[in-house]
Amino acid sequence: MFMPISRKDMEERGIEQLDFVYIIGDAYVDHPSFGAAIISHLLDYHGYTVGIIAQPDWHDSKSVLRLGVPRLGWLITAGNIDSMVAHYTVAKKKRSDDAYSAGGKGGRRPDRAATVYSRLCRQAAPEVPVLVGGLEVSLRRFAHYDYWKNCVMPSVLVDTGADILMYGMGEHSIIEIADRLNSGEPVSSIRDVRGTCYLCDPSETPYGAVQCPSFKEVSENKQLYAKSCRIQYDWQDEIYGKTIIQRQDDKMLVQNPPALSLTTEELDLVYSLDYERTYHPCYEKEGGVPSIEEVQFSLTHNRGCYGFCNFCSIALHQGRRVTVRSEESVIAEAKKLTEMKGFKGYIHDVGGPTANFRGPSCEKQLKYGLCKGKKCLAPEPCKNLHVDHSEYLALLRKLRALPKVKKVFIRSGIRYDYLIEDKNEEFMNELIEHHISGQLKVAPEHCSAAVLDKMGKPHIEAYKRFQRKFYEITGRKGKEQYLVPYLMSSHPGSKLSDAVELAVFLKENKIHPEQVQDFYPTPGTLSTCMFYTGLDPYTLEPVYVAKDPKEKAMQRVLLQYYKPENQRRVIEALEKAGRRDLIGQGAGKLVKPDTIYLKQQRERDAAKSQGGKGRSAKGQGASRPKGGRQNKPQGRRKH
Repeated sequence: MFMPISRKDMEERGIEQLDFVYIIGDAYVDHPSFGAAIISHLLDYHGYTVGIIAQPDWHDSKSVLRLGVPRLGWLITAGNIDSMVAHYTVAKKKRSDDAYSAGGKGGRRPDRAATVYSRLCRQAAPEVPVLVGGLEVSLRRFAHYDYWKNCVMPSVLVDTGADILMYGMGEHSIIEIADRLNSGEPVSSIRDVRGTCYLCDPSETPYGAVQCPSFKEVSENKQLYAKSCRIQYDWQDEIYGKTIIQRQDDKMLVQNPPALSLTTEELDLVYSLDYERTYHPCYEKEGGVPSIEEVQFSLTHNRGCYGFCNFCSIALHQGRRVTVRSEESVIAEAKKLTEMKGFKGYIHDVGGPTANFRGPSCEKQLKYGLCKGKKCLAPEPCKNLHVDHSEYLALLRKLRALPKVKKVFIRSGIRYDYLIEDKNEEFMNELIEHHISGQLKVAPEHCSAAVLDKMGKPHIEAYKRFQRKFYEITGRKGKEQYLVPYLMSSHPGSKLSDAVELAVFLKENKIHPEQVQDFYPTPGTLSTCMFYTGLDPYTLEPVYVAKDPKEKAMQRVLLQYYKPENQRRVIEALEKAGRRDLIGQGAGKLVKPDTIYLKQQRERDAAKSQGGKGRSAKGQGASRPKGGRQNKPQGRRKH
């Protein structure tokens, strides 16, 4: 069931005034992969009326009033992804497309959409509470480095002027807030809901909170910024997490502890609601909304990820604790898919943030929370890690057996470092036999141990073990299937020499990546903290950061060294890295020399020859430095 998007829809349902008007930065897609769909249906389930205004005209405050003024509050989200990431490439170039807008066309929402929409609503009806949520505000809830402005910005609550910010997964938070507003409680007194932030006068700051350095301090001192980032991560656990505060000029930002994860029963309820599972028909004339294509015939069976990569936003938004739906719930949804128009027998994915996580990494987390400042899988698996794919495998077998289902694919990220620790090879055998469409995407990201440590990823040996086993089983089954590794260039810690090391690794393993992701410093992540401060927030040790566009381009092309159009730039990168030994013909070389390089090499050789003839014994002695030691000859550096 679609929520009302017009006055006509409201009249047909007998609604005079909506309880909530939901302003969203995406086109309206009623599918549980979209946060706005989940929140609106959950509110509807609890008896509240919700109307949707998707991508209003941000130049006109009246555009948010087309459904009238809401009785209880405005709900605002920038959409499924950050509006700045949606609009700009890592090179800060404007994108022309937007998969979350009708026809895939860009320009349908403003930059910093949550802030713009909040101000519109405050201007249109200042007496109505403004409640913001979603990824954009969740990751900007503290003072944060903004890559696009290249400066530290205050909490997004300051800029939006909202009353409450809901961070993370908002199902528990929104229902508690709705119930309290409905009971007549003023929004100004709703200050104890888990998973929310608010601003208050410093004199009203709650006792017992963990305090971050202030916005002013982190704006002026990068070491304090790094310390603040660590505090924010260390106290995000739902079991031992504490209230965190941070001064924002004349106000105090208060973040309550995280909301409790949904239980299996609660997750089942969320996914049982009456979704249309497609975009609103009003977009049909524009060709629909492209983002539905990847998820329309996919299933989400879990939430959260204890993989905890430093460049990923999941830990700070969705959380590290893994929760799952019941087998019955997932199968019931799969049966709905088989009855949908356009279903051709293929379930495109059975996954989530990490497809093969089907429970906590260890029993200890359930009682004590996830270990502070540690990772379950990196740099090597924790000795307490519980590795078991049996429940996930049983679910996949039942899905494969459903009538009308020809194939069940897994396209979400598989944690190969977790999978390779499973002594029972049953899951890996069936993964290769039944659940790959010729390619399996995995994310080693790099091969340099120094870089992987800054990424929070396991060392490359885990990938090598997985790769050997994958191709061994694939060959045994007579299949032609391949691993497609995700790789990242210019992550903090990555020097040009590390990119060369990765290029050599790729050649040795016959990997030709078609796409390479340059590190994108999105708000709130540990990696973005390193990018801005040049410090590791957990050790405060210096971290090398490639910021020069030319060097970043060199790191990127090294990962696609095999492309003819990259030849000259790869040679330049190798020369700069002092790795001319990799230029030439033969198996041990990375790239063939081009005419420019050969000409330069002849000139170097000629200069070297002329220099040798012109030296005399007397001249050599005259240039000897004090202390009697001669300068080392150039070109003999060990690698």
